[in-house]
Amino acid sequence: MTYVPMTARSRDEDHRAATPLELFFDLCFVVGVAQAGRQLVHALAEGHVGSGITGYLFVFFGVWWAWMNFTWFASAYDVDDIPYRIATLVQISGVLVYSAGIPRAFNDNDWTVAVIGYLVMRIALTFQWLRAAAGERGPARRCAITYAVGLLICQAGWTALLLAPESARQWLFLVMVVAELAVPVIAEHGHQTPWHPHHIAERYGLFTIIVLGETIAASTVAVQSAIDEHEALGELLPIAAGGLLLVFAAWWIYFAVPVHEGLRTNRDAIPWGYGHFVILASAAAIGAGIEVAIEQAVGKAHVSDLAANLAVAVPAALFLLFVWFLHSRHFKRGTAQQLVLPISALAVLVCAWTGEHAVLWIGLVAAATVAVGVTLAERARSGA
Repeated sequence: MTYVPMTARSRDEDHRAATPLELFFDLCFVVGVAQAGRQLVHALAEGHVGSGITGYLFVFFGVWWAWMNFTWFASAYDVDDIPYRIATLVQISGVLVYSAGIPRAFNDNDWTVAVIGYLVMRIALTFQWLRAAAGERGPARRCAITYAVGLLICQAGWTALLLAPESARQWLFLVMVVAELAVPVIAEHGHQTPWHPHHIAERYGLFTIIVLGETIAASTVAVQSAIDEHEALGELLPIAAGGLLLVFAAWWIYFAVPVHEGLRTNRDAIPWGYGHFVILASAAAIGAGIEVAIEQAVGKAHVSDLAANLAVAVPAALFLLFVWFLHSRHFKRGTAQQLVLPISALAVLVCAWTGEHAVLWIGLVAAATVAVGVTLAERARSGA
């Protein structure tokens, strides 16, 4: 393998698929997703709902945004040579450092380790954008330089966050989130990087699968621990069954339509890509909610039955609603198809008030959503 000048890839490549390095990159993010979910479980189980949700959204943003930065760059400029691979491995190292800092950031508002991890990632990604700028001319070169400068400015802001009074860090964090989200919008104002629609859709789908897989893994461990400690199989089986149905349905619903067909320009892709923060964060939070429901069932959680049920129902409803809003609604035909997911999201929330078997009812509603959606789609197809 030799050095390859970094120039933009074509958006019209056939059979563009995720590379082994991208898959490895995604798997390393499981650590960050698991850490964020674990902290959310502890906070919700202790009744710290407000601080728990806020902390979870903050630390999950770091995981999601680091993944986003790499994914869109790779879709446009992946040359898979030695410098590119080394820079990507450095970014993976930064992700692992960030993940190690999640508990401190979540519980103590101490972002030191997390920011160091981000610094490692940003140095590598800035190198990638500067390398892309060296191989480009005109608007493409300005776009790449703007990305590099934006990354450096934002990283300086995150570093300055460490020096701010602890009471002001949450508000400054929100300012930095806005700044981060603005960088791609500003950089691509005069030039759209040649990201590949099918590749981007596949990358998001793969990360969604990884998050759902982490949800199943965390829930399985929670069930096993509860059985070992309390032998409460009767109480746990409905939760396990409902949780499994919910995750299976989430997978089915997400991949029910060809998402890449709706990704043509940044006008479509940026809201779609940013909106996935809710989809991915809620998918991971479903696992945390199931764990809280399990702890409630065996008497370990210090929350009410309703609060434990809502810990599953709220992220499940958000997942259904945002999958519909971001891409499913563009492929639905007729009022009945359009209303399936919004009505299901409402029904899932209502299930929180059904008592000790709420998770099972949520799973059954999710499964029914898939059945109704498939039936309506088949009827529309046969009648066309």
